[in-house]
Amino acid sequence: MRTALAALLLIAAPATWPAARADTPTETRPQLLDRLFGMLKVAPDEHSAGAVEGAIQGQWVNAATPAVKLLLLRGMRELSEDHPQDALDDLDAALDLQPDLVEGWRGRALARARLGDTAGAEHDIAETIKREPREFEALQDLSHIAEQAGDWKGAYAAWSQVMDIDPMTPGGADRLKDLKRRAFGDET
Repeated sequence: MRTALAALLLIAAPATWPAARADTPTETRPQLLDRLFGMLKVAPDEHSAGAVEGAIQGQWVNAATPAVKLLLLRGMRELSEDHPQDALDDLDAALDLQPDLVEGWRGRALARARLGDTAGAEHDIAETIKREPREFEALQDLSHIAEQAGDWKGAYAAWSQVMDIDPMTPGGADRLKDLKRRAFGDET
């Protein structure tokens, strides 16, 4: 995951991009997400795309209630500190309180994957994508899980979706090319 401050997005956004934030206070979160995804698709470089990614991720996290946000952030911190069981417990609690939370499902998928529960991770990724089909990180996770299982066509299909959503994913074009070669063989 690339880190970027949403403020950077507002400063660095080229004038040709759609507005980075609502022009009116009545713009809804889904409308803002649609606008941000439009910006992500046309980002001119990885740096700009990273800023947009950060703004999108911020919108997903900010969809949580305050209590759920604390559980979500604590769970992600525990994952980064290599405590996947503690993370799983906190993310389970977050999803009990707010079962529609996209980042709760993705975070729990990561915890399950770290614990070796591939089937559970795949289930949670499917739930993430059901709620937000453009969740590029969940699709990246799915591609990596398929790759680890030797499912090159599945890994390629998931990564193709990543590149459709986020064309400036760092190393994305090279990974897509490699997965295509592994899935379908070398072109002659």
